[in-house]
Amino acid sequence: MNGVQKIPAEQLDQAVKVVAAMRGQIARAMVGQAEVVEQTLAALLAGGHVLIEGVPGLGKTLLVRALAKTFDGRFARIQFTPDMMPADVTGHTLYDQSTGQFTTRRGPVFTNLLLADEINRAPARRRFVNTGPRRVVNWPVDWS
Repeated sequence: MNGVQKIPAEQLDQAVKVVAAMRGQIARAMVGQAEVVEQTLAALLAGGHVLIEGVPGLGKTLLVRALAKTFDGRFARIQFTPDMMPADVTGHTLYDQSTGQFTTRRGPVFTNLLLADEINRAPARRRFVNTGPRRVVNWPVDWS
């Protein structure tokens, strides 16, 4: 039947309870921002992305941090700057002469929720390069 699969009622009820619990936990941190919380949860459940605009102090970082805590996820924040390099997002691999081994430092893109702050500060080309990882499942550190 047109590729739509029915969800059993008990699974749907469980999902509704989980989302309500998440909403309640976030509401403890984000007072008076119910619409933003609803839209952010909807985007998370749909596997999408959220663009939150606003002046400093509105709680954008607090929202993402609280959301990550609701599912024991990891949260990372990137502060965009005009001189930012792709390795600042993806991480890098360095050769350690003392041990004779390569050491990998994973960048902030390796997280469950990533907050890219002040994207408008970076030049357009840099914005594209640094926001490209969002759809890659196996993201390489040494991107070429």
